[in-house]
Order: sequence, then structure tokens, then C-alpha cells
Amino acid sequence: MKGAMMEAQVLNPDCELGEQCLHQILTDVIEEVKQSINQDTVGAEFLNSLLNAPWLQSLLKVYECLQRYLRDSPTPTLGCASGLSFQLLFDIRSLPGCSEEANELYSLLQQPHMQTLLSAHDVVAQKDYDPALPPMPEDLPDDEEATRIVCLVKNKQPLGATIKRNEVTGEIFVARVIHGGLADRSGLLHAGDRILEVNGFAVDGMEPKEVIQVVQSRSQGTIMFKVVPITTRPVNNQTMLYVRAMADYSPQQDPSIPCADAGVSFRKGDILEIVDQTDALWWQAKKLPSTMDCAGLIPSIDLLKRKQRELWWSQPYQPHICMQTLSIVEEEEDLMAIDDKCVEADEEAFESEELREEDDNFTTNEEGIYIAGFRLSMRLCRRQFHSSTQACCHTRCPSSCYSTLNCPYEEVVRYQRLPQDAHRLLALTGPSGVGVNELRRRLIEMNPNIFQGAVPFTTRAPKAYEKSGREYFFISSEIFDSMVYNNRFLEYGEYKGNLYGTSIESVKEVLNSGKICIIDIEPNAIQAVRTHELRPYIVYVKPPSLERLRETRQDSCIITNYYMNRSFRDEDFQEMEEAARKIESQYWQFFDNVIVNDELHDSCIQLLTVVRKAQDEPQWVPVSWIRPITES
Repeated sequence: MKGAMMEAQVLNPDCELGEQCLHQILTDVIEEVKQSINQDTVGAEFLNSLLNAPWLQSLLKVYECLQRYLRDSPTPTLGCASGLSFQLLFDIRSLPGCSEEANELYSLLQQPHMQTLLSAHDVVAQKDYDPALPPMPEDLPDDEEATRIVCLVKNKQPLGATIKRNEVTGEIFVARVIHGGLADRSGLLHAGDRILEVNGFAVDGMEPKEVIQVVQSRSQGTIMFKVVPITTRPVNNQTMLYVRAMADYSPQQDPSIPCADAGVSFRKGDILEIVDQTDALWWQAKKLPSTMDCAGLIPSIDLLKRKQRELWWSQPYQPHICMQTLSIVEEEEDLMAIDDKCVEADEEAFESEELREEDDNFTTNEEGIYIAGFRLSMRLCRRQFHSSTQACCHTRCPSSCYSTLNCPYEEVVRYQRLPQDAHRLLALTGPSGVGVNELRRRLIEMNPNIFQGAVPFTTRAPKAYEKSGREYFFISSEIFDSMVYNNRFLEYGEYKGNLYGTSIESVKEVLNSGKICIIDIEPNAIQAVRTHELRPYIVYVKPPSLERLRETRQDSCIITNYYMNRSFRDEDFQEMEEAARKIESQYWQFFDNVIVNDELHDSCIQLLTVVRKAQDEPQWVPVSWIRPITES
């Protein structure tokens, strides 16, 4: 093939790749391919069929015509063919007794397509491509403002713009354009544009509600605005940002919002996509997941902080939940031990039957309630610790009211755990008696090779059958105090003169072994757990309704010094429901998943599904977990 091209260029060095030269090259190539077919050359038969294809022959003919046109570009003979045709029509019509040929020519020149063709010929010949604009009027005032006509086709979707009125002049302006709305997608309306007319109605002096009624009078169809464009448009700050709402907000209950209908309501824990932060007070955002293209207004972080502080100071004083002492019923609830039919069971069930029969396994306190197992003692001591008033609210409980006042939005990112990464910590929490411990126990018993609990620390002396590092880590009070001082505990407390605590190192040791560490925590310990090292997935175990509690727990029992097996009382269920309300009001924003513990078997299945989701599916996590902030 190369030989054919070289030969053609040698024979005719001035020949370009066009017309006969290209045809000659193709003919030579086909001849060479035919020779190759006789020699059984690989691929030669396919190339022969390709070169003889009709579509290729047609394409080459088109190419040759274009090459001939480039070499000999035709020029129009006449630049006014339309005028000549009109002259011919006039002359033919004025002649008496025209021939058949003249009548036929007259009929052809009268055809609309022929008139259009001749008109297009004249435009090309004269190169008259620019539109004809009317001349500027001579008596135009110097202070006349340039106006623009904006036509938007509305189809039952919101316009996506808010307006405001200048109280001094009565002029109507576009206050803001909502991201993703009809006005924003058109790119024709901008914040600051002055609106003169809407659908032919002058709006100067009208109230904003009256202007909105004019716009809404046409739910679909074309809406025409006559506007004076803003001279300098503000630079939009449209950096995409995802946040988790740490507070509730309702635009319908906010008198300061510019337009309540354009607001977005959200609750604690909702994920918001911030699309515009141009306004210092009102951001534009969408609540995820969302099928709406149009965003809405939410208060900026500074504005929401101010609103939260005003709300907090306006409320009557109430001791924070982490500062309140436990009631008699709560203490009884904390100390109850429930048999296997109950949702809540002591974690001493992990130990062997021989260990559970030891003399020290049941002890008695001044309330006369029998305590079964260490884990129950640990729960009591840590609740007593959290109920003490030894620290201020934001120190002991930074994840609740104080944190919400200072950071109403938490920046988050999508996180996907990689196979080589350590598993995420699974933390269960819920009101006492709801079944957190039993769910945790059953999960570990079903999959001991996958799930494991963290070994706690204690300052008490080991029993004869206990081994340090297996049941507990036995350390001195001095070492325990040092660990507390260095913030090495997720939670800790004191019971009967002995200190107990769950350390961060114990949790990390389980995670580093390749297993999923599952712990149950008090809600007050959530902030201590939420670190970039542990990356916990927090599951809230919620009690069902009072009716379901009465139905499903009717055979459950608690042990007291008065009765060996006392059934649940109705006040126990009411206390559980009240405790759940308090937890949800303070900590709902931190829950990654919620399980209603109605039937224990179904809840276990749900929990297994949640575990798989936490480890394998993308989740929203605080941005500090992915990009830790280093303190200077």
C-alpha cells in the first residue's frame, strides 16, 4: 500500500490527494491486495473486501468532490437572484400570449421553495449574515436604564426565587435565587435584579405577597418578567459541603426566615447538602436523600448558634440529664437482674456455670436488691459516676446541649471501609431494661470468632478462678488513676470501693485482632467513643410501645430481697419509656441506626444486618475521622 502511494507521487509529484490521484492510489492498492490474496497473506482477504465496499467507494467520491471544490471554489455569478426573478415574473406577466415555456417558467419562479432558495443564494453571495437591528432613537434619555425581558416556562415546579421590597422607594428586587430551581437553571434571573413587570403588570409599589399572587396565578405556562439587571453580580460561594444536623429546625416556626415556604426543615441526625453559603445568615441546602432539584433555606452556622443560645436562655432552669441523681425506681432498674426470658440479662452469662456459682457472685447492698455478676456492678458504678456533679456539663457531657450550642452542624463525609482496614467499633446504647446486654451477649455467643467484647479494668483483688487479661485486667489504684488522668478510659466508675473501667486500649486490641469489638455504653460516653481511631457505629436500642412492653415482658422477672422472681411492674415500663425520651432528646443526632427491641429474636437478626451494613456499606462519618485536625 505504501508502495502504491510512493509510486503515484513519483509519477505525478504535483498531484495532491484528490480527484484522479486518490482514485488511482486506491486502484493500485486493490491490485496489490489481490496479489497478496493469491499468496495467502494473513488479513489480505479482509482488506480486499473492505476496499471494495460500496460505502467506502461513495465516501471517496464525496471526498473527491470536496477536494475539487476547495481547489476551484465557485463564486456567485449574481448577487441579486431574487430581484432578477421578480423582474422576470413582472415581464412574463406583462407579455400578451406567452408560450407554454414562459408559463412554466412563471409557475416555477412563483413556488415558495424556489423563492426561499434564491433568497438564501443572495445572502451567501452578499455574505449578509448579521441580523438587521433597528437604529437607536435619537431622543433617548441619558438616565434610561437598560431592561431585559425574561421568559420562563413554568410547569408546576416552584420558580425558585424570593423577592424583597425597598420600603423607601417601593421597588421590587430579586432577593435570592434558590440553587437548582427554575430561575437558577435558566441563568436569566439573579439576586439584585429589579423587577419592573410580571406578565405585563407593573409591580412597583406592590407588596411582595401581591407580586407572588401574580406569579402564582399562572401555575404553568410562560411567565414574563421585565427586569433591570444588576450591574455587579455577587460572587457565589457554592462550595459543596455535607453536614449532620445537631439540632432541630422548623422554618414554619421561625419568624426571622425571609420566606418560610422556601425553608428546609430538619431534625437531629439529618444529613444536609450545603450548596450555597453566599449569604452570611441564610444558606441554601438540600436534605438527603432527596429527589428535589431545588434547594431551600437553612440558617447558617452562626445564625443557628445564636438561635440555639436564645432558646436555651429562654427556657426555665433544668438540671442537665448528666447532672441529675437517679430516682429510687431508676436505681432499682439499674440493679435488676432478669432471667433468660428477659430482654436484659447480666453479662456474667459469659462465664462458665461453675464460676456463676461462686459465693461472691451475689452480693447485697443497702437497698436489698441482689446483684448478679460483675457487669451489672460495672453498669451501676458508671451510672453513679455519671450522676455525680463533679464536672461541668461540657466537660462530662460535650456531646449534648453544650456541643449543640457551639456546633449545630457537624461536617461529614462518605466513608467506605476498605477490606484491609480494621473493623468499626459497634457500640450499643439504650435505656436500662430494654435489652442492650442481652443483644450483645447473644451476638457474641452466636459468632464468637467474629465478635468479642473488651476486657475491663478493675482495682479489686482477683478471685481464685480469675486470670488477669481474661476476665479483667487487675491493676492498682495508682495505675488506674494515672489512666484516668491520661484519658485512657471510655468510661469508668467506682462501686463498693473498687474502680472499674473500659479502656481504649482494650477496644483497640480486639479491633487489631481482626474481630468486631462490640460494647454497650451509657449515652454519656458517646462522645468519648466517637474518635477517628475507633470510628464507632452507634446503635440505639429503643423500647417498643407501652402496650408491647406489657405483652412481651409479662413473663420477665427481677430479683429482690423480698421476692426471688418479681414480675415487671407498670411503673418499670413507664420509667423505661421516660428514660428513652430523655436519651433521644439529647443524643439522637449521634445514632447511626435504631433498633426497636420488640421481639428479641427479630432484634438479633436486625442487629446482624446492621453490623454488615456498618462494615461493608458507605456511611456518613465526621470529617475529622478522615482528616484528623491537629492541634497546634
